[in-house]
This record gives sequence, C-alpha cells and structure tokens, in this order.
Amino acid sequence: MIHKLDEILKRYEAIEAQLQDPAIVSQPSELARLGKARAGLEEIVQEIKAYKRLLAELEGAEGMLADPEMKDLALAEIESLQVARAESEARLKLMLVPKDPNDDKAVVIEIRPGAGGDEAGLFASDLFRMYTRYAERRKWKYEVVDHEEDGMGSLNRVVFTIDAKGAYSQLKHESGTHRVQRVPATESSGRIHTSTATVAVLPEAEEVDVQIKADDLEISTFCSSSAGGQHMQKNETAIRIIHKPTGIVSTCQDERSQAQNKLKAMAVLRAKLYELEQEKLAKERGEMRKGQIGSGDRSEKIRTYNFPQSRITDHRIGMDISNTTTFMDGDIQKLIDALNEDEVARRLAESDQEAA
Repeated sequence: MIHKLDEILKRYEAIEAQLQDPAIVSQPSELARLGKARAGLEEIVQEIKAYKRLLAELEGAEGMLADPEMKDLALAEIESLQVARAESEARLKLMLVPKDPNDDKAVVIEIRPGAGGDEAGLFASDLFRMYTRYAERRKWKYEVVDHEEDGMGSLNRVVFTIDAKGAYSQLKHESGTHRVQRVPATESSGRIHTSTATVAVLPEAEEVDVQIKADDLEISTFCSSSAGGQHMQKNETAIRIIHKPTGIVSTCQDERSQAQNKLKAMAVLRAKLYELEQEKLAKERGEMRKGQIGSGDRSEKIRTYNFPQSRITDHRIGMDISNTTTFMDGDIQKLIDALNEDEVARRLAESDQEAA
C-alpha cells in the first residue's frame, strides 16, 4: 500500500508543478482538467500525509522503549498510535478503491412510461414527483428541461436536471426499469395492474468533457405546447437539437426564450454524448462500469413498488422497504445508502482480489 500512496503523492506534486507552468496557464481547457485532477486527489493526499506523520511518531515512540524511564510512557503512546494508524489505514483503503469519476457531478434524469398504458404514464409522473421531492429534502436545485403529459396527469416524458455536487453518486443506481403493482384509480373491479417506467440518470457533462462541433448540429424551433398539446404561445421559443453523427435528439420548451431553451437542450445533449462515450470506452475495455450495481440498462428491472402490500423491493440487493407513501414522497435515502454501501463492499472485494 505504501508504494501506491507514494505514487499518488508524486502524481499530486506533478500536477501542482504543471499548474505553475506558464504554458499550461495559457490553455484554459488544460488548466481546468488539471484543476479537477488536483481537487480529486486533495482528500487522499491529506490523509496520506497524516498517515506518514503517524508512522514517524510511532517510530519515534518505539525508539524510546530502550530507555527504562520512558518505557511505560512509550508503551502507552505506541498503543494509542497503533489504533490511530489502523483507523487511518482503513480510511486509506476505502479511498484507494477505484471511484466512479462521475460521482461528484450533477445529473440529468429522463423518465418515460413503459408497459401499462395510462397507468404507466401515471406511475412515471409519480416517479418524477418522488425524485423532485427527494431533491427538495436535500435542498438541491432542480430544473425541468422538457415535460410532456396528456392533460390527465399521465406523463409521456420528462427530462430534468439536479444541479448539486455529488447528485450522481446518490442517484446513479436509479437507472433502469421500475415496476409498479397497484389498483389503478380507473379500475372498477379492484384488479391489481402491473406497469413499468424507465429512468435514465446521466452525469451532467461540462464543455471540457465533451467537444461538440457546430457543423454536427441541426437546430430547429417550434411552439411550446401545454400538457394537452395546445400552443401556449405563438412565438417559436422551443428548441430541438439533433446531433447528426449519432442521431441523438435533445429538446427543451420549458423556458420562455429560445436562448434559455437552447442552453438547457445543449446541456442534455452533452450529457447523452458523454454517456455514450463512457459506454464505448467501457466496452472497449471489456467491462461495463466495474463496481456499478447492475448495468443501468433501461431494460433491466431494478425495483418493484407493491402498493397493496406497501412494500418496495430492490431486486439487485434483495432489500425490502415498507411504507410506499413516504417512499414515494421522496424518503428514499435509506435505500440509496444501502445501494452505495453494497457498491463499496464489492469494490473493496475486487480491490483485495487484485492485490492478492
């Protein structure tokens, strides 16, 4: 482990030196990249320095054992330092586990109804409210980019952003197919219906993460529409952007001006292109996001919401949570924590196997 720690210190020092280089200072994109790299290492570097101080103090205390008058004091100090060293080593071991580079990012979330007709659209709407209520509980800012419903509260599609550092680390395991089992309000016979909705959670990408050529974009405008499809205004303020090389489409009609809608649509497009690139790199390496729970694929059924039994089951970790009412009101942190703890445990096990 000491060898790994020394390598991290050398890397940090090299980045610090590069940041002082006038040639780097004149390159904004490189400066931003190095700044992010330094910020990502600062926490572990501080822990490494503290750990090395502990080792030095322990060596000094052990050196006092030869002095009969200092032996008892030295033994007490050694015992205390050994406990502190073990605690520091445990923290470092966790920090050395490969971290998802996107964990600190904000997120773009897209929710669509799946199988189940109108009930699927209503469930998608419930999921949208669940995540926005969760954001409100965390005091996170969220903004709707695109929102389409049929006028009866049945959602056709919603795209929204949560602009908070670390939002991706908390919500990344929400990607996949969510299944609901309940009696629809329109069901007179009381039969339980099963419906689904898909959730895609993408890390928000900055311009430094994704380079988009203007020639690759086809941008058009259209009139913003309300839930029922009627035009809200005569001016064409809504924006549709097509990325021609990939065919990815991004739209925004939530804002009142073309300029604001274009900014939001571009943010969503960057996130989708960034995710596409991440998946491509992962496939080239022969692995899909090592350590992530599930593939995150929309076809993967990750969770069932059983309303008659007031139970939510996450199929990936086999965890049941009672009280669908509070859960759907955004009280989802307990399950999020369990998913993240499972991810850390598996990453630690993988790290130990590699070390062996």
